[in-house]
Amino acid sequence: MGFKRKKDSQDLGSEFDDDEKVKKMKKTVEKEKKEILPSMIKNKEKRSEVHAKLKIQKKLEKRKKIKARDAAEKRALELGEEPLPREIPRTIENTREHDETVCKAFDEELTAWNDADEFSSIYKCERTPKILFTTSRFNSTRGPAFISELCDVFPNSHYYKRGTYDLKKIVEYAKNKDFTSLIVVHTNRREPDALLIIGLPDGPTAHFKLSKLVLRKDIKNHGNPTKHDPELILNNFTTRLGLRVGRLIGSLLPQNPDLLGRRVVTFHNQRDFIFFRHHRYIYESKETKEATGSKKKEAKMIARLQECGPRFTMKLISLQHGTFDTKSGEYEWVHKPDMDTSRRRFFL
Repeated sequence: MGFKRKKDSQDLGSEFDDDEKVKKMKKTVEKEKKEILPSMIKNKEKRSEVHAKLKIQKKLEKRKKIKARDAAEKRALELGEEPLPREIPRTIENTREHDETVCKAFDEELTAWNDADEFSSIYKCERTPKILFTTSRFNSTRGPAFISELCDVFPNSHYYKRGTYDLKKIVEYAKNKDFTSLIVVHTNRREPDALLIIGLPDGPTAHFKLSKLVLRKDIKNHGNPTKHDPELILNNFTTRLGLRVGRLIGSLLPQNPDLLGRRVVTFHNQRDFIFFRHHRYIYESKETKEATGSKKKEAKMIARLQECGPRFTMKLISLQHGTFDTKSGEYEWVHKPDMDTSRRRFFL
């Protein structure tokens, strides 16, 4: 004879929890049925229409959030309170992998290293930069056109045709003629695709991949550069390797810029891609809108940038000790495919 056990409070509670779980599961299934993703629609026209609607909806929600944030900041300022700090967006740059070679400010070892490197005489204004430009043996018309524009960027630079001369002989010739740098523009399929920058007389030698080249004539509303010595801007060269590459690039230009020329040369490093830009800044007087209560227009002085060109992007392939030597040269750093396993790992 069996006896039925009475249900205690714990059993009732567990049954109640199971019912709630079932209800939640049903609700999520219903929601999933209602929410139809664009990728689930087979018709192309309908799919693009739904995608456009979702995109507009996201934009409107983003605008509402921005308006609400601005209103809260304005209200806090009126009340004399400090507004809430804005959230810093997560980017690849600010979530980069930790690197021990990142340079710290006011590092005595680093300053001593800079004072004793190959470029110290140029940075101390003991030597004036003098650059020799040449091309690869089989070059196209676009290579010399690119070099002629680079000669307008870098003062005291000279272009010599390569001919059949070996590069080591050209290095020796440049040393005897007191050149401080040798730049070789390599072309492939009638398009410049690499730069070899050799510091003279003791190196180092940097090999860069060249991409996205735009000459001056192809830049809309471009300006024509003057002969004044330009200002130099080097951005985001933070590691030991980046600092060495930045000092090599900086040694191509005089360290006493002529500010009257209003020329600016920028090398901006972002995710190990070095973006080159050449600008001149212009001061213009612009009439502002009518002031309240008066019909007169006020003139305001503004500054704007005008690009002079050329425009291109570089990526470091290798850095070698001394001058160019492919057989017995010692490399400081070489880029390998194994290094590209993480998107958040940068070397410059």
